[in-house]
Amino acid sequence: MKTQQTLSPVYIMGGLRTPIGSYKGQFKSIKPEILGARVLDALYEQYPKVAEIICGNAVGTGGNIGRLTALNSRYGEKIPAYTVDMQCASAGAAIIQGFRAIRSGMADCVLAGGTESSSLQPLRIYAEGDDRAGEYMVAQFSPQENDAQAMLKGAQRTIEKYDVSKEELDYWSLRSQQAAGRARDEGLLAPYVLDMGRDYVDESVRPGLSQRLLDRMKPVLGPGTLVTAGNACFTHDGAAFVALSNEVGPFKLVDAITFGGAPLYSPEGAWQATEQLLAKTGLTMADIDAVEWNEAFAVIDVLFERNYKAYVDRYNQLGGALAYGHPFGCSGAIILLHLMAALNHCKGKYGICAIAGAGGMGTAMLIERMEAVCDA
Repeated sequence: MKTQQTLSPVYIMGGLRTPIGSYKGQFKSIKPEILGARVLDALYEQYPKVAEIICGNAVGTGGNIGRLTALNSRYGEKIPAYTVDMQCASAGAAIIQGFRAIRSGMADCVLAGGTESSSLQPLRIYAEGDDRAGEYMVAQFSPQENDAQAMLKGAQRTIEKYDVSKEELDYWSLRSQQAAGRARDEGLLAPYVLDMGRDYVDESVRPGLSQRLLDRMKPVLGPGTLVTAGNACFTHDGAAFVALSNEVGPFKLVDAITFGGAPLYSPEGAWQATEQLLAKTGLTMADIDAVEWNEAFAVIDVLFERNYKAYVDRYNQLGGALAYGHPFGCSGAIILLHLMAALNHCKGKYGICAIAGAGGMGTAMLIERMEAVCDA
């Protein structure tokens, strides 16, 4: 006999991320499962009993790095753990998996996020007989394209599709660094960044970036193109997890979606996922007090400005991935933590975070700050 089940509300109790390391920088010799385990160890103090651990990862060694991360942590062997690969959207997808588990009543508390080391990304090789024979580091994301520069070319296609100018891209590159510098100086990301006991920092934050330096950067795809090292984020190392529960916490995870779109124009994913989430929830951008999109490329920021011009002051208030960096498999959790910090800072009620992923995918989440509900 079928019975109707009441959906459980889902709350974000808290979360942590490591400082974000540059490629071959401060974390160059630390395995991703160890970075992730450090975060899990810190969360164990508050959340010793969890149903499962869900871990995003994009460029690791495979073999269920989520389980390896959990085994290296205080949670040990009795807590099941598994890995989600949605490329850049991996941690976002992991969090949505946790959201579904709690909402359906299958779990009471879940840790979800991701871990990544671009510095230790393995070199791979196709087996003999495959028509793609040879070594590679960047996977194939679309049947139409097998190219190590696929993401860069996708950004350039999107720039051309929307007739984006260098001036627009430069504006967002500078804004991101300046906002991240202010957030660092004012401590606005506390308490969401793990103190790892050394002088570890967000290595790529450079608030002194200048227009002169941006003008000197050559286009990485050759003459006539606009993608440069200034308007495309680098690859990074880091880990981040959040604790989801059916008990009331400081934030409510109201709703979430996963998105599929055009694989050759993947930077569109954050905007398109946001549009779908707004339509699903019946809200408009006017209802949203803080927005975090993972700005893997400045063209993503331009899409926000083009579509929500009246609300740019609510967007990436603490800076974005052009400043902090993009450790692929955990970035979805990083922007969720940054969204929570931004809502606390502006004392807002609703926030949206969204991320685009390789292959034309993405995730978007709507959260509600519970203190704002009490204030109302």
